[in-house]
Amino acid sequence: MEIENVSAEHEYLRIKKKFPTVWCSGCGIGSIMGAIIRAVDELDINKNNVALVSGIGCSSRMPIYVDFNTLHTTHGRALPFATGIKMVRSDMKIIVVSGDGDAMAIGGNHFIHACRRNIDITMVVINNYIYGMTGGQVSPTTPLGSYAHTSPYGSIDPPFDAVNLASAAGASYVARATNYHIVQAAKYIKKALGHRGFSMVEIMSNCPTIFGRLNGTKDPVGQLKLQREQAVPIKKWEKMSEEERVGKFPIGEFVTNLTRPEYSQVYEKMAQQAREEVKNGK
Repeated sequence: MEIENVSAEHEYLRIKKKFPTVWCSGCGIGSIMGAIIRAVDELDINKNNVALVSGIGCSSRMPIYVDFNTLHTTHGRALPFATGIKMVRSDMKIIVVSGDGDAMAIGGNHFIHACRRNIDITMVVINNYIYGMTGGQVSPTTPLGSYAHTSPYGSIDPPFDAVNLASAAGASYVARATNYHIVQAAKYIKKALGHRGFSMVEIMSNCPTIFGRLNGTKDPVGQLKLQREQAVPIKKWEKMSEEERVGKFPIGEFVTNLTRPEYSQVYEKMAQQAREEVKNGK
């Protein structure tokens, strides 16, 4: 059946796939998928020139639904697959979608080295503080004292800060938003896609079914209101005392003007030099 007068978002969806999505009611991932689509649409990027790559997890089911070139890979390995695509097709826009566990735990080593290389990939890290798809284990970003099925007395592991990790490892564009600030998130994704180099946009996402239920905020609207209360613009954050920062986190753009060589371009120059040497019998 043909669908008439579809919105711009529908032009980028595989509308004959299994809708509604696999995601739980109130989950923030669908909103983030919409933000990615709007960013691509506003930049007027041909969807056939976009590759969306994911690993394993709730957010990693996104390639099922979007009408880009898509690749659903193994746990924590989205970035190596995406790097392979970029090295072969440097003209393509490569987007990696990854959850906090997928990106920061099993995929953590790949994450820091993608930042270090500054390869032209945009990574959207969807952080809901927990392993949602596999039942609610504590993740590398679970806040101290928060409950998961593997931390019934509260997590005692200090969490990773994805923004600080990406910035320290050399990513040349780093930003953070929340599901509550989804318009801002779409703006950052748009900027990331227009940036030449490794860009990371972290989006704090609500998970009412697992994290919320275990931590007293199972209402999706309540979780969004909590994001509104906890998220602080970076300029305001910089003026706050340590006491004022407790229970809150900064949002905004953290790295924007770092100019570094882009990896695939440097590699192509080296490859061209090697080809010339072979041609000249060296």
